[in-house]
Amino acid sequence: MTGSDAASPRIDTSRPHPARVYDWWLGGKDNYPVDEELARRILAVDGTVVRGARANRRFMHRAVRTVAEAGVRQFLDIGTGIPTEPNLHQIAQRVAPESKVVYADNDPIVLRHAEALLGGTPEGSTDYVHADVRDVDTLLARAKESLDLAEPVALSLVALTHYLDDGAYALVRRYVDALAPGSYLILSQVTPDLNPAAIEQAAENFRRSGTSFHPRTLAEFSRFFEGLELLGPGFIPVHGWRPEAEDVAAQAEGIVPVYAGVARKP
Repeated sequence: MTGSDAASPRIDTSRPHPARVYDWWLGGKDNYPVDEELARRILAVDGTVVRGARANRRFMHRAVRTVAEAGVRQFLDIGTGIPTEPNLHQIAQRVAPESKVVYADNDPIVLRHAEALLGGTPEGSTDYVHADVRDVDTLLARAKESLDLAEPVALSLVALTHYLDDGAYALVRRYVDALAPGSYLILSQVTPDLNPAAIEQAAENFRRSGTSFHPRTLAEFSRFFEGLELLGPGFIPVHGWRPEAEDVAAQAEGIVPVYAGVARKP
């Protein structure tokens, strides 16, 4: 399950990868010139992306803490990205040291840094699956080596679904259907609702780079949560989801065109 257990696939530096572009926006160093070039082009047309990346991270922290405090002890984080502390397992295991976490991503760079994701408490566990979100059967089969899917799991899909086409709805449903009642879905998604011109230009830059990009309206975002029990405050821009002092201060910097939501499987 660990990165060291798998043969490292070749890293393609000829095309940008979303995880590495995101890493550049967060101030990371695990990206290549092709990733930086795209990140800068998008930043030039959408000045919200850096604060959006940071707001996404803080949302993940708050959402994971919320569901951990609600009693969830298993977490599946798909589209993990390059490690940026605090990572999901650190948030969950601060609440409950016995928490079990499985990370999954398809970027060889993330695989290379998987060891940074595999620390944690002696009482809990953290593992890494190198797999694509679209390969549901393989990803879940490997996740089940660490997680008991007959017990509640928090499924984290933060800043991932806007890289997936309309097949994303069926894909997310397959994951949710595989989870036990009492599980949670944590999801954030870029939207054109709040800054349409800039988001369309950003989307065009992604597409020209060969990266699929699909911003979604509020109505389209809400479809991911059909049949689930939505937690308050419902669907809301990402830095407004149960904000803490840092998030309230960040809201003064301007909009973040990203929706967030957390829901429980009844």
